[in-house]
Amino acid sequence: MSEHSHLAWTWQGSAEPDALELKRIAVPSLATGEVLVRNAVIGLNPVDWKVLGPGLIDWEKDHVPGVDGAGTVVALGEGVDSSWLGQRVAYHQSLAKPGSYAEHTPVAARALMRVPDAVSFDTAASIPCPALTAWLAIEKLPVIPNAPLLISGAGGAVGHYLVQFAAARGFAVTAMCNQRHWQRLQAMGAQRCIAGPLAAGQSWPEADAASFYAVIDSVNEDHAARLTPALKANGHIIAIQGRLSEWPCAPFGRTLSMHEVALGALHWYGDDEAWQQLTAAGEKIMADLAAGRLVAEETVATGFDKLPELLDQLRHRQFSGKPLVRVNP
Repeated sequence: MSEHSHLAWTWQGSAEPDALELKRIAVPSLATGEVLVRNAVIGLNPVDWKVLGPGLIDWEKDHVPGVDGAGTVVALGEGVDSSWLGQRVAYHQSLAKPGSYAEHTPVAARALMRVPDAVSFDTAASIPCPALTAWLAIEKLPVIPNAPLLISGAGGAVGHYLVQFAAARGFAVTAMCNQRHWQRLQAMGAQRCIAGPLAAGQSWPEADAASFYAVIDSVNEDHAARLTPALKANGHIIAIQGRLSEWPCAPFGRTLSMHEVALGALHWYGDDEAWQQLTAAGEKIMADLAAGRLVAEETVATGFDKLPELLDQLRHRQFSGKPLVRVNP
């Protein structure tokens, strides 16, 4: 085995996870400002199977997918501080760059988050996409103590952290999700749980109109639009899985504010200050997990050779918990 090659799952043009091919390929060279992370654990996310099909980004054959990972920095590119060498880190990678589905990943140093010794690589790899997306969403809202906040799709990975972040900031949280998640979310700070999501064609009940200061939706753009009647005047609608196509109220009517959230925006448009804020938030999340101030998701882990199988199971929602792939157990 050459020290300049490694194993990686590669994209071959198919939208099907089982069409990924495991190959030995060259380890990517490092650009200025990058480090090479030897991956210990890969975190799988819904975007990982969605991006395999057309529409999100154009890849060339043999591109290595994957956005989340955790491991150890083993090499430094030009301009990177030597203190990063040997550090335990977690990261969220750009979809346009070689991804985490490999033994090694080149990552911009500014995107790295240091992992405390008390936090396992399993937990660290489970954090970036869902927890940082949740942090970006809650950051959109000015904090008003006891303001009623509705989180829809709260049973998912993003909702798991959103409920905790919102409760810690003093919002009165209502979680909308399947009843099987209610006990867990109430234990993490949800004051109330309601059934959801709304079915296609189902409207928000008129009796509960204008009940919430803000709504954070992680279902889809149509579902977010159906929830806008729940907002009070000057309320906020935050869409995570798709932006609203139309403004939900007449000009100068209820004066609602619309927000969208996507981690990918920082990879394309984020400056060093924005990345410093995001990675500091990620490191605080891990510190809070280590101290017991936050609860991590339960995980489902498999070996590197089973990555496509687990990704396909995630696509079809065949298990509960955060899917992880251990690269070299």
